[in-house]
Amino acid sequence: MTTPTPTDPTLQFPPEFVWGVATSAFQIEGAADVDGKGPSIWDTFCQQPGAIADASDGRIACDHYHRWESDLDLIADLGVDAYRFSVSWPRVRPGGSGAWNPRGLGFYERLVDGLLARGLQPYVTLNHWDLPDELQANGGWANRDTVHRFVEYAQGLADCLGDRVASITTHNEPWVMSVLGHETGIFAPGVKNRATAMQASHHLLLSHGLAIQALRAQSVKAQLGIVLNLSPMHAATAAPADLAKARLEDGRLTRWFLDPIFNASYPADVLEALGADAPRVEAGDMNAIASRMDFLGVNYYSRAVVSADGPWDVSRSGREITDMGWEIYPEGLTELLMRLQRDYPVPPLFVTENGGAFKDSLVDGRVHDRQRTDYIARHIAAVAEAMRQGVRMGGYMVWSLMDNFEWASGYEKRFGIVHVDYETQTRTLKDSARWYREFLHRQKADSSATTVPGAGSVTGA
Repeated sequence: MTTPTPTDPTLQFPPEFVWGVATSAFQIEGAADVDGKGPSIWDTFCQQPGAIADASDGRIACDHYHRWESDLDLIADLGVDAYRFSVSWPRVRPGGSGAWNPRGLGFYERLVDGLLARGLQPYVTLNHWDLPDELQANGGWANRDTVHRFVEYAQGLADCLGDRVASITTHNEPWVMSVLGHETGIFAPGVKNRATAMQASHHLLLSHGLAIQALRAQSVKAQLGIVLNLSPMHAATAAPADLAKARLEDGRLTRWFLDPIFNASYPADVLEALGADAPRVEAGDMNAIASRMDFLGVNYYSRAVVSADGPWDVSRSGREITDMGWEIYPEGLTELLMRLQRDYPVPPLFVTENGGAFKDSLVDGRVHDRQRTDYIARHIAAVAEAMRQGVRMGGYMVWSLMDNFEWASGYEKRFGIVHVDYETQTRTLKDSARWYREFLHRQKADSSATTVPGAGSVTGA
């Protein structure tokens, strides 16, 4: 497929469509113990031998904590509408409960005010995986008490920032925190127990619902929602065993989170498969989880192909593969967005993360990342196709603004549209950033968008 150009008439979106870039606190801020910040589970996890591929950590990362003003100038220069970022819970309330840290809160107040001064909408995520380590010492997300500590944290942040931010996300990708953090153990906190993982997933969902209720009680003006990592599940073959496996994996990744959020129940087939590993659920929990949201955030990178015989060899697809080993499958985003609106009473959908890791080379001050440019353009086209078919979309955000600490992969994988030299902290716009900037410039210069019935606006429909 040819990369859509910034002037492609099939990629004309309505003026109210929100364009952005995204990051998370632990991946870019650094300043691990500066100005009263406490340790998170990721600070601790990085110290475990073999946990991080390149034996690195997030102590410095992109040094965004000290470079935030120039980073905001860079974001504004891209021409986006919004910046999605997360708050570090241990920076603002180091122990997860108890005393708040005014210096940590002050950082985010300056960040939000700096965004507003540049005409950018702040999109805040409360939890992007960096739980205060002190809470983990008491069981972390497997302990129901953490639910209530999170609600307090959400209320405190709303008191501080709620009058100035456009959007508040409770959790980013609870599947990752529960399954990768507590079942496979390849992410913090490194627990390997399925029952613990499922209990953690329930507490994450419960804390989401209770936090939504608490923020509504505070009359917060921001749009409220959650962000899930989702993928279409395709069976490797039409064999009954593969089809059954794909159905169950769809249940564990997608329906396990969407069913309680929108239907106040867990999927029966997944509960049956879990058996004794199913979570303990108390009276009233499911109704709380199903609290009304204003948006659903979707993080999409690729589809999943499932085989009953074991992991599927992604190279068999014949498609390009990212540096993460993920198949490039943009039509899966259209399929996913249409399925969400068909199967659930979803509010407007936002693509809150989408991007690709590729091996970049900085040569003579430029990074010619054709593959990433192509990836982003084709996925934007996939969003346009979903809208053409009636899906209500609110926006799209590229992951990521800049190269950063990529969790268990350390600094070996680069997702950014801005290159970061970790030795000098120099930022350099890649060709993908230049393409995105030109694309957004054309979007805002073109006033000929027309409405697609039931969807929003896009020309060429």
